[in-house]
Amino acid sequence: MDTITLLQHYWWFIISLFGALLVFLMFVQGGQALLYALGRNERERNLLTGVLGHKWELTFTTLVTFGGAFFASFPLFYSTSFGGAFYVWMAILFCFVLQAVAYEYRRKPANVFGERTFNAFLLINGVLGPLLIGTAVGTFFTGAEFTVDRLNLANQGGAAVISQWATPWHGLEAIAEWRNVLLGAALVMLTKTLACQYFMHQIDDEAILRRARRGVRIFGPLFVLHFVIWTAGLLVADGWTANAAEIISVEPCKYLHNLMDMPYVAVILLVGVAAVLWSLFLGWHGKRQAIWFGGAGTVLTVLSLLLLAGWNGTAYYPSLMDMQSSLTISNSSSSLFTLKTMAWVSLFIPFVVAYIWYVWGALSRKTGERASDGEGY
Repeated sequence: MDTITLLQHYWWFIISLFGALLVFLMFVQGGQALLYALGRNERERNLLTGVLGHKWELTFTTLVTFGGAFFASFPLFYSTSFGGAFYVWMAILFCFVLQAVAYEYRRKPANVFGERTFNAFLLINGVLGPLLIGTAVGTFFTGAEFTVDRLNLANQGGAAVISQWATPWHGLEAIAEWRNVLLGAALVMLTKTLACQYFMHQIDDEAILRRARRGVRIFGPLFVLHFVIWTAGLLVADGWTANAAEIISVEPCKYLHNLMDMPYVAVILLVGVAAVLWSLFLGWHGKRQAIWFGGAGTVLTVLSLLLLAGWNGTAYYPSLMDMQSSLTISNSSSSLFTLKTMAWVSLFIPFVVAYIWYVWGALSRKTGERASDGEGY
């Protein structure tokens, strides 16, 4: 494997890891979606927002880092998807802006709109955030309607536009594919399950613990059902594959073949799924440590699925309009110099992870103290 190929695979792994961490941290969205289901009065809702209030910043930061890493390492995807499917990405951004505004002003004295309005903002972000992100990620496997023409770079008559979106819906057409929506629904159920496990770990309130345990029993099986159907559909679906000459062709059961060709990814997937299932068993019986298995299992499972989408010559963003316009990690990456430079920068990632771990613990202690005092966001 030559240097640039190695770096392309390395950076796809880094992006996949950021995406996996983002999905786990979206338990914040799941908690917001359950604000009224688990909190039946103002005190209980303040307890819930008190333990979520500082964690949303980690989620938002990871989302921004994920997008930034994608832009730096695979800019053609960034320009194609973020520039073409902008209705979807703007909707996601709007959801997260609502979340930031809600946490900032929810309990401000004499706010104009009242606390219920900002609670509604949290609910919107809690449901639509995971649903939209899951639907958008689903297009990594099902494709989107765009074309890419690199010869436009030589256009002397105006702006050099490489990518063109083929529909006026600019990404919203993704909801017409049932597999995309199914993945979005699975992500909603997963975030609610993780949120219930997180509340069980963080809050010492008998009523909330009882409802959170019931939530694991409801949303956990619903997630498993959605995920099993989506995974089964993925393994039997056609995929787009690129040969050594970067010619794209259809390969039946491509993602099943990827699992067979990359057994280490299959092991990561199986371990992740097993950890999530074990967390559901623990949560079913009210065990506080369920969130650690649920979080680790989520990260491993999502990581393996994203690796399946990009490694082994797979087109991670298939074009439904022109097969040869499909994006792979080889034809959409930055230059060798850029990838090398970023690889040196990435050596600081372990220090960043250690800092996040420290901040996580510090904020958990702080929010725990505030929640016990009846304060919250």
